[in-house]
Amino acid sequence: MSIAFAQDAVSAQAAALQADALAGLSGAQKTLPCKWLYDSEGSRLFEAITRLPEYYPTRTEMRILEESGGEIAEAIGTGAAVIEFGPGDGAKAVQLLGALEAPAAYLPVDIAPEWLEAAAARVSAAFPALRVRPVVADFTLPFELAGRAAGSRTHLGFFPGSTIGNFEPRDAVAFLRRARASLRPGARMLLGADLVKDTAVLEAAYDDAAGVTAAFDLNLLSRLNREAGADFDLGAFRHEARWNPELERIEMHLVAQRAQSVELGGRRFRFAAGESIHTESSHKYRPERLSALAASAGWQPRRMWTDPEALFSVWLLEA
Repeated sequence: MSIAFAQDAVSAQAAALQADALAGLSGAQKTLPCKWLYDSEGSRLFEAITRLPEYYPTRTEMRILEESGGEIAEAIGTGAAVIEFGPGDGAKAVQLLGALEAPAAYLPVDIAPEWLEAAAARVSAAFPALRVRPVVADFTLPFELAGRAAGSRTHLGFFPGSTIGNFEPRDAVAFLRRARASLRPGARMLLGADLVKDTAVLEAAYDDAAGVTAAFDLNLLSRLNREAGADFDLGAFRHEARWNPELERIEMHLVAQRAQSVELGGRRFRFAAGESIHTESSHKYRPERLSALAASAGWQPRRMWTDPEALFSVWLLEA
């Protein structure tokens, strides 16, 4: 399976990366949008993270999908077109599609075409008769399915991995509203959300002993050097994970080891020793907070499944 991705689209993506970096590095707290962590190398590193002993979300969510698959399938019914926002390696889609009754189609949506192609190929290999129609798009923005789900009884949005936690709450509401608009009226959404828990467990999950998460975070600077013409010295920054108790989120930061300056897009940005770039937030939810957030975006929570240790949750929402 091949996905055409025109050179002008590649150039547009590089321009968007540079524009986001210029805006983010101009703030009092320097930031970079977490969506740019996921180039081909970043995606590879993230999949390695999901297999680490400290990183519980992926295996726990897979366990919930496996053990509650029958209940999930019964709640959704037959003939659903599954639209996955950010499919990763496609493993969770394979788990979900295997549980559903007669799914009509699988439409993975992602900004990274090379990663999208791999996920689509994995699902196609597992379900040769299933219609698989990838959509190259930034799913944080409005996009069109362009008839790819024609013939399905209903749309099932699938947003696993607690990626919803990477959004600020107001942006999470905006995303859920846009997702509802992109899907058919009356659609449902299967949403994974990480839960609030012990701080030590959370910090270890985002700063593993093997240093894979650190490499994942630092790869963003490599991408800026390669695609946006920056001159970051990767050895002059270190990865740090912090729990913010007031906002109930893990924050990933790249911390300057010494005073330095970096050039990007014809501008020079100065860093004091200890100053950081905030690269990702991962909000952790209490059930009542997630329920209220979904409702404010026009989704009605219908069911919640969790694991025996209450580490993670999977929600069924209805538009």
